[in-house]
Amino acid sequence: MEFSHISVLFEETIESLNIKQDGLYVDCTCGGAGHSKEILNRLKSGRLVAIDRDPDAIEVINERIGADKRVEIVCNTFDNIKTILGERKADGILADLGVSSFQLDSAERGFSFHNDAFLDMRMSKSGKSAYDVVNTYSEEELSDILFKYGEEKFARNIAKNIVKERAVAPIETTLELAEIVKNSYPAKFRRDGHPARKTFQAIRIEVNDELTMLAGAVQDMFDSLKIGGRLSVITFHSLEDRIVKEKFKEFTIGCTCPKEFPVCVCGKRPSGKIVNKGITASEKELNDNNRSRSARLRTIEKIG
Repeated sequence: MEFSHISVLFEETIESLNIKQDGLYVDCTCGGAGHSKEILNRLKSGRLVAIDRDPDAIEVINERIGADKRVEIVCNTFDNIKTILGERKADGILADLGVSSFQLDSAERGFSFHNDAFLDMRMSKSGKSAYDVVNTYSEEELSDILFKYGEEKFARNIAKNIVKERAVAPIETTLELAEIVKNSYPAKFRRDGHPARKTFQAIRIEVNDELTMLAGAVQDMFDSLKIGGRLSVITFHSLEDRIVKEKFKEFTIGCTCPKEFPVCVCGKRPSGKIVNKGITASEKELNDNNRSRSARLRTIEKIG
């Protein structure tokens, strides 16, 4: 299977993990195994746990690094990291969020508004699909999702037109949905990128429950680190990044006693320190891979 994916912020991410040759590392979204292969290159007696929810990705991961006895491959979602690791603690954990280049470029997966395909968008290839969301959610639910997950200012108009069109016949394909969105936009706003981008993002997030699981998953990833271990997360839109940024900030908060207290009585100490506050792609990477334009890497280290 051809699984093409360009790992964004590649060097920056690998360096952020501060890899030890005998350490335990987890790639929570292994995908095409780009980051994972480089982690393995830097390990000797260490081990790598490679996780992905996409069965197609798991097949490719097995082909590319499955023969390496230092690798454990798991088909699961990253919010189950504590179950996957059990009693083990990691020296480094990586989560590259969002949809992969392979998923976007595989027309039949239904993630892209550029290709005609059945409305799917399921990363795990199971559960509710984009077709289910588009054709069964109420107008109010659709509007809320588009506004909340896509920050779409024309959410109400798009939702109204979706409900209107599906009353005539089910909306089955990506291009059908993209056309409805386009026609829901005032003409003067159609030249600011493709009108369907935010709608497709919002529906994809809803289908895969991406944001609901994220805050808890970041907490569990951090809990799964050894003292001195690092968690690196790559986000691709402001909603993801806000959640990660706020969780990381929580880990760095120490004493919460009122300022007028002469000594600390709460006993709270920071559990983490920020390694970087948000690295973005270099000009060269932006030129080489336009999908890196919205990527942001944040890293935190667990402290005693």
